[in-house]
Amino acid sequence: MLTRRQILTTAVATPLIGAPAIINAQSWFAGYPFALGVTSGDPAPDGFVIWTKLAPRPFEPHGGMPMAPLPVKWEVASDDRFKTVVATGEAVARPELGHSVHVEVTGLQPDRPYWYRFTLGSDQSSRGRARTLPLPSASPAALKFGVAGCQNYEDGLFTAFRHLAREDDLAFVYHYGDFIYEYQQRGPDYDKDGLPTPQVRQHIGQDCFDLADYRLRYAQYLSDYDLQAARAKHTWFPTFDDHEVENNWVGDANWKDVPQEIFRLRRQAGLQAWYEYMPVRAAMLPRNGIITNMYREARFGDLLSIDFLDTRSFRSDQPCDDGFKPYCTGIDDNKAQVISPEEESWLVRNLTRGQAKWNCVAQQVMMMSLDRRRYADEKQKIYNIDSWAAYTTQRNRLLAKMRGLDNVVVLTGDEHQNFAGLLESEGKPVAVEFVSTSISSGGDGSDLRTGSDVMMKNSPELKFINDQRGYLLCEVTPDAWTTRFRVVDQVSTPGAPIRTRASITVPHGQPSLAIA
Repeated sequence: MLTRRQILTTAVATPLIGAPAIINAQSWFAGYPFALGVTSGDPAPDGFVIWTKLAPRPFEPHGGMPMAPLPVKWEVASDDRFKTVVATGEAVARPELGHSVHVEVTGLQPDRPYWYRFTLGSDQSSRGRARTLPLPSASPAALKFGVAGCQNYEDGLFTAFRHLAREDDLAFVYHYGDFIYEYQQRGPDYDKDGLPTPQVRQHIGQDCFDLADYRLRYAQYLSDYDLQAARAKHTWFPTFDDHEVENNWVGDANWKDVPQEIFRLRRQAGLQAWYEYMPVRAAMLPRNGIITNMYREARFGDLLSIDFLDTRSFRSDQPCDDGFKPYCTGIDDNKAQVISPEEESWLVRNLTRGQAKWNCVAQQVMMMSLDRRRYADEKQKIYNIDSWAAYTTQRNRLLAKMRGLDNVVVLTGDEHQNFAGLLESEGKPVAVEFVSTSISSGGDGSDLRTGSDVMMKNSPELKFINDQRGYLLCEVTPDAWTTRFRVVDQVSTPGAPIRTRASITVPHGQPSLAIA
């Protein structure tokens, strides 16, 4: 009697009656089964998640895979030539999850790099690099990590990801979301002068509504080798924002006023696809159509405690019908929330327990309440309703909890611009916020967007603004936090060099900014 493993192995080795007993898996699959690359994520002191997805024909239904579970061998080594393999095993790639593989590796040493790879038949994946976190009891002298997100495939090339892959000694990369964009552009893009310009490249398929749509969109994004390079080189902490499902969705609400019970089906499909393509743990598998515990914590010894928020799943609907608008009474609704009461209590406990020199809040939408007016003749303050600025009660409550800590840095995305500024409670700074620009969303950009001077004048807490594409590098020591804004000049053509547009330092114990 064949064992289950033998049955699975036979499915790979002898797919056809009368086929040779020994067959090259490449000749069975229509293409290379690891075409979407490898990555690692959610590191811990003793391990991390390693990921791949079988897709010999990524743009075909089911990635060109048969509807059968297949065994995938994995290896983790302490050297990049795999002379010393320290962990190995076999995972089952299941069709229900699009033949994705999420291996939670444990038993490794803290605070060091490892290398990993996958094998199916005679096909072997590319090599990935991962890194464990230090022990919570450790006292690291320094930490360096990256921050990136917002990568609209149609708006531009992923050149910045190639540069991010070349950044050395990163402990991890925090991805704040908008890994894909769910819609297909219908019409031209527009440059900084408002003139029509062609799209750099186009999405395959229609707007995303069901699981097949979302899978196809992820497959197209991950066919980009610049993105694959950054995913293979670094260990990631992924989170999602809105475009993984639909623009500006929150909770059960969507801007097209689709009935909630119908929208939940779309959200379920989008979040399942996100899970399938991200290097996250099984605890984040969607249940009842939602990921209930996307928010989570990581510790880098006693140097940094970082809390990753979920600002979409439990948020109440945007007031004022969303958009960029003047004040409306809904902004002060004392029942409105960006995060759930449970998530808020968890965050406050983590911030106030005093176990690390720095507290970092890694999340998706801006906390600074900026005045969004871009023209001098506008009379009323303009709010970004899809941000913390439109949820003043919970925002003020959280900022009040930061008073006296003097070690909080907030990391944000979504805006497609670089920002740096202060978060204030009762008129006094309590934290610093760094907002990372996009990888490609918004196109080439320029140093300053029209109206940036007006925004700076009307928003005294805002200290820096820039409208180019790129990512952040954060370097943390016990005495200071320095964020470097890394930018490229264009994403419409390949080969743009990377440079540091600004380097901004926060001294420990003093929520202030020094710009160089």
